[in-house]
Amino acid sequence: MRPAARGADAVADAATPAGARVARPAPVPKAGRMADPRRAGLSILLVFLAPALLVYLGLTAYPAVRTVLDSLFTIEGTERSFVGIANYRDLLADETFRVAVRNTFVWAFVAPVLDVATGLLLALALYAGVPFARFLRVAWFTPVLLSYVVVAILWMWLYNYDWGVVNEALRAVGLGALARSWLGDPNTALSALIVTHAWKWAGFNMVVCLAAIHSLPSEVLEAAELDNCGWGAKLRHVIVPMLWPTLLNLYVLAFIGKMKVFDLVWIMTGGGPLWATETVSTYVYKRAFNWNTFDLGYPSAIATVWFGVVCAAVMILNRVFRSRDRLEY
Repeated sequence: MRPAARGADAVADAATPAGARVARPAPVPKAGRMADPRRAGLSILLVFLAPALLVYLGLTAYPAVRTVLDSLFTIEGTERSFVGIANYRDLLADETFRVAVRNTFVWAFVAPVLDVATGLLLALALYAGVPFARFLRVAWFTPVLLSYVVVAILWMWLYNYDWGVVNEALRAVGLGALARSWLGDPNTALSALIVTHAWKWAGFNMVVCLAAIHSLPSEVLEAAELDNCGWGAKLRHVIVPMLWPTLLNLYVLAFIGKMKVFDLVWIMTGGGPLWATETVSTYVYKRAFNWNTFDLGYPSAIATVWFGVVCAAVMILNRVFRSRDRLEY
């Protein structure tokens, strides 16, 4: 201790009554592991991560690994016979699987364009201030809250050949020749399902696009209006380029969802007619549980291949859609 500090302590001790304790300041903790709450020990981290890790391992990781292992076997009940890659060789010659892949790719690449475009148009309508905007915002978002069962049954009624709203409207305007069994015709069944799916999810895309539009800088939009930029030009040259990252993210999300579409197809058409709406998910279910083949190895091989296809497609899309010139505003 320095002399000045030693002298100050002596004066303090002299002024303190005998037998009384001098209150010393609490020692400042050294910079260590417990001083920073962000640097917790491994045991504390495990306590908080354990529930989520157990759920992930039990419901995601283990089923995925088990599916890959089962694809190397022929499984009939409790009997398992190792066949190696025989299931994958059979998959290459499976004509139904090729049709299911083609239909799923149509779903995954074409349908998201319709979903995102519809959501963007609805958002622009609300942003422009159409009449009854508050009511329309709720009405357009309501289908998102409905289950696939309700949506499927509702649109099966709309597509009914005899009394469905679609055919009745065509007959009312003199286009009765265009009326058909929309879900029973192989040429229109897949398109009818895509329209139904777009109707259900357009509200979700609308909300996201509307929030993105409201977050755009008002200075840019006002400058476009001062330059007498019409709605079409402003949409093409100002709004869409600034919304491009949001639209791409919506497209990727829709792509992932449609690569595994099952509910709507199974309820409305069951994959028919004549495999026109068969998807990979419905085909896996049929081979595993619906065709009484009693072999879980082959559908496991289909699921394994499709899992790899989905992962590869998502990585390719992320790389293709990665914005090199990031927009700053």
